[in-house]
Amino acid sequence: QVQLVESGGGLVRTGGSLRLSCAVSGRAFSNYRIGWFRQAPGKERELVASLGADDNIVYTDSGKGRFTISRGNARNTVYLQLNNLTPEDAAFYYCAASYWPGRYDFWGQGTQVTVSS
Repeated sequence: QVQLVESGGGLVRTGGSLRLSCAVSGRAFSNYRIGWFRQAPGKERELVASLGADDNIVYTDSGKGRFTISRGNARNTVYLQLNNLTPEDAAFYYCAASYWPGRYDFWGQGTQVTVSS
């Protein structure tokens, strides 16, 4: 079992920035790929970026350019830096852990990002 707890969401103005944190714990958590997802009201959940156990980073089109995924020095926290936010970025952001490629089995509770125009 892997446990994930997100934090760092909040209200920000258009053009602002936020840094989301995902605290990861549990059995062999360092062996998992950690992904950041987001889901806006009425929309499908989408992957934004992911960070592998080998520190390999993948960004989807949603996360490329303005978002940066990284890992803390203790390797038990994964960050998602959100820059130049727009109202279209407003959503619940979730982190999740994947052991098998493409399958995320463990999820956090989410943190809400609100962007005012």
